[in-house]
Amino acid sequence: MTLSDGPAGVRGPRWDEREPSLNMPSGSALAASWDVELAYRYGAAAAAEARRKGVDVVLGPTINLHRSPLGGRHFECLSEDPELSAELGAAYVRGLQDNGVAATPKHYVANDSETDRFTVDVQVDERALRELYLAPFERAVEAGAWSIMSAYNSVDGVTMTENDLLETPLNSEWGFDGVVMSDWTAVRSLDAATASQDLAMPGPAPAWADLAGAVRDGRVSEADLDRKVLRMLLLAERVGALGDAPAIEPAPLDATAFARESAVAGTVLLANDGILPLEPSTVGSIAVIGQNARDARTQGGGSATVVPERIVSPLEGLRRAYGSDRVTYELGAVVQEGVAEIPLAQLRNPATGGPGMRVTFVGEDGRDLYAEDRRATALVWFGGDAPIAQSRTVVLETVYTPETSGEIQLGFAGANAGRLFLDGALVLDDAPVLAGTDLGAAFLNPPSLTVAVRTEAGREIAVRAEFTRNDEAGIPGAMSVTLGIAPENTDADELISRAAAAAAAADVAVVVVGTNSKVESEGYDRESLDLPGRQDDLVRAVLAANPRTVVIVNAGSPVVLPWADEVAAIVQGYFGGQEFGTALADVLTGAAEPGGRLPTTWPATLADVPVQDVTPRDGVLRYSEGIHIGYRAWLKSGARPAFPFGHGLGYTTWAWDGVERDGDDVVVTLTNAGERAGGQVVQVYAERAASTVDRPVRWLVGFAAVRADAGETVTARVSVPRRRLAHWDAGWEVESGTYTLRVGASVAETPLSVEWAVEG
Repeated sequence: MTLSDGPAGVRGPRWDEREPSLNMPSGSALAASWDVELAYRYGAAAAAEARRKGVDVVLGPTINLHRSPLGGRHFECLSEDPELSAELGAAYVRGLQDNGVAATPKHYVANDSETDRFTVDVQVDERALRELYLAPFERAVEAGAWSIMSAYNSVDGVTMTENDLLETPLNSEWGFDGVVMSDWTAVRSLDAATASQDLAMPGPAPAWADLAGAVRDGRVSEADLDRKVLRMLLLAERVGALGDAPAIEPAPLDATAFARESAVAGTVLLANDGILPLEPSTVGSIAVIGQNARDARTQGGGSATVVPERIVSPLEGLRRAYGSDRVTYELGAVVQEGVAEIPLAQLRNPATGGPGMRVTFVGEDGRDLYAEDRRATALVWFGGDAPIAQSRTVVLETVYTPETSGEIQLGFAGANAGRLFLDGALVLDDAPVLAGTDLGAAFLNPPSLTVAVRTEAGREIAVRAEFTRNDEAGIPGAMSVTLGIAPENTDADELISRAAAAAAAADVAVVVVGTNSKVESEGYDRESLDLPGRQDDLVRAVLAANPRTVVIVNAGSPVVLPWADEVAAIVQGYFGGQEFGTALADVLTGAAEPGGRLPTTWPATLADVPVQDVTPRDGVLRYSEGIHIGYRAWLKSGARPAFPFGHGLGYTTWAWDGVERDGDDVVVTLTNAGERAGGQVVQVYAERAASTVDRPVRWLVGFAAVRADAGETVTARVSVPRRRLAHWDAGWEVESGTYTLRVGASVAETPLSVEWAVEG
């Protein structure tokens, strides 16, 4: 069986631009759709990609919660709410497995931040663990998940690969019959063999090297091994890897169309004074501004990264939609940190004469072991044919032809010492200083080293980079390196002045702001919610030059927008996948309505955020807030966010007509009162004002996405099982009495309500 990272795409056995993958919108963008049917199709799309790449098991979805917006892997997870995460995660699992590919919901459990993730001990009370952090995994098991990934962290003093939570509730209560595989290197001792941990990855795992001896001397029972083997055989049978039964053939997929559709569905219109949609026939000229407009982030950093065949940037998408003659561009502010890869069109492989570069692997004795021709300068070797472990030196060679004259910062990023030669002359010889101890961060987001180089447009430069292998500086048997160019050194005020001038000369300014790979990635948490660089100053300057300013936010998690009340419109595009620019153009022109609603509360300032603690103290991270995270914590604190959970605007208006109870269902009637077709997400929240137990002020118990033509009345039916009203007290308990179910368009906008009498 072949396992591969996802979950927003499927990488396959090699991390290689020569074998590109479908790059779908990130987990937070999927959750912003609030669309269970779309989540199912998202899983089905992942299954089609998996089979195309020979993959049997996808390592996803990531269903840890957005406990704090400072969590570094926030973009990969779905939501701050357990109900929303559970429903969408379960649909993803079904979509994947109905098409014959195993899902691996991860990371079980309480892996909700990245700081000291290998060693942190999460101290969480049983009620919060059951009601919040375990709930999405329980629903994934109900959906039939064939495998689950155990996390690096400990919970209440026991590392997860040895924790009793792998047996209870996972197996004994929920009836899970699949494989528990570890996160990579998370198995630390033979004690995991006596726990309900079935597979240690990557194998052979050093911690289980003495497994046979442990069985012989009685430290591990043979019955424990039999159970693990049977579960792995069952997984093999399910994915068609055992015996003669063929694997299920996934449904055919128009990958590009789905990437575009799902990006539109996850785009959230945060604010709009009526400027949007901007129909092409009504716009004379548009100034597009921002580094993220040209160099969009379509995915977050880390193991979930895939290599798409191509990316449509916002700048490209808007030029297509409005016409290149009407669109100008200015950088505005530098967002990028470190080097970015060199465009393929500017590279010539000296060995083949075609685009790209030659990579040679040199052994300890100085002889060439292997060579390959690559079509990118950002490279990762993690599996595949290259003899990384046997190599002493890895050599990159290309001929670079600059498009402009001037001075650039040329260099490399990596975890290994390197030397850079230009036209045969040594210009850089240095070793990076790695920050922190997280090997994943050092591997996937290493520091950069550069040197100033004078260029002349059209004059070729022979580039050779040599890297000395050092497993202590990375993951043994793997390597990553980027040969590239750092951001330009133009004065920041001059960049902003140019952007403001362009905005003043245009009918409309579209500013794309966002984060970079040093802000949102696996391996470390965020220190701030501010946009990096001078982007806030840029927005203010552009707004002063042209009040018709639309801001696009290209971030996978919340950022602070101090000018939010002043701009004409704000569109949250998340990490929108490879069709991000096309989807954004669809939304801005009005060809499609932004379908998203926030799956996470957005604060006005970091100081207002109720849960900020993601840093362990003496190795311990205490979830002292209990069941009050996300909007629950905001409601309890009384602080007002910039944009509440569930918020999102469309291009039409809605009348909330009425609500009634029908058995276990809430039936909501609403009318599209606008002049064009549109969609709405009906959200149902429970309240129990006179409760004898600590409860959230309000909590989500169900939702449904609906669509209607102009003037059409539609009905949404939302099931609310008794369990959605239950709390954990050494078992699930439903408190007798009357609950109020509030219905509306966000946690802060609930115009309808119905009383719900329940017997405990």
